[in-house]
Amino acid sequence: MTTREVEHEITIDAPAAAVYELLADVTNWPRIFPPTIHVDRLEEQGDEERIRIWATANGQPKNWTSRRTLDAGGLTITFRQEIPAPPVKHMGGTWIIEPLGEAASRVRLLHDYSAIGDDPHDLLWIERAVDKNSTSELAALKENVERVHAADTEELTFSFTDTVQIDGSAKDVFDFINEADQWAERLPHVAVVRLTEDTPGLQELEMDTRAKDGSVHTTKSYRVVFPHHKIAYKQVTLPALMTLHTGEWTFVETEDGTSASSQHTVTINTDNIARILGADATVADARAYVHTALSTNSSATLSHAKAYAEQKKA
Repeated sequence: MTTREVEHEITIDAPAAAVYELLADVTNWPRIFPPTIHVDRLEEQGDEERIRIWATANGQPKNWTSRRTLDAGGLTITFRQEIPAPPVKHMGGTWIIEPLGEAASRVRLLHDYSAIGDDPHDLLWIERAVDKNSTSELAALKENVERVHAADTEELTFSFTDTVQIDGSAKDVFDFINEADQWAERLPHVAVVRLTEDTPGLQELEMDTRAKDGSVHTTKSYRVVFPHHKIAYKQVTLPALMTLHTGEWTFVETEDGTSASSQHTVTINTDNIARILGADATVADARAYVHTALSTNSSATLSHAKAYAEQKKA
């Protein structure tokens, strides 16, 4: 069996402890790392944890389970995939954060891996995926940590939730949101939908959405489906005013039916504010604009899901 070892590194203008903190909390990862779609913490015991990650590798959505050992004192995090996604036979590595004085640090990301059957083509595929993801993750880590530590940081990232109460079953509401391939017929603001689900529970959703002014925007998302209580997603083709958009649809059974929510987390793209909203527009204006646009669409979707579920019950 051929085991390959590779190392990537980057220097970050932020204290080592701050970098470690961001890496240690995996729930941050979809917001920080472009390839990461969603992360679930399955088990936690002391410094050990088991996590499930959904992420893209060479543009293909994959998922796997890993064990991590966190060492806050040594500023290291080791990881080992339990059930790798083919063509990977084994994959593991270590994040090492080294202080460079009080206000800077070096982050080294080590990987060791092998391919099923030692296939040279598969080894090359893994090598490219590791190189692409490691380079992109380290660059994103640097950008995110440095932004948090910059003195002039503004409230660029924000979250909000829209909720409706439905006199119907959580399964029926879930089905409406899950069956996005039917949204063009069911939702007035959706013009065209392309939905693929090659791996059960992992969807690729591309759609053309109509805005109030009649313009049509194409967006692409990956969705992770947990029947019948949650659908988590990450948008990978983004409108001009956003550099990040993740979210969750959640469905909770209540005594009176179902509480259905749409949660969004967004980071504003400051480079495009003037072009889209005018020279005098501020970050606050962009936040309000994006909030209204997303809330309008998700509230419309929830109200149609409500009608669908209540009709089913009747």
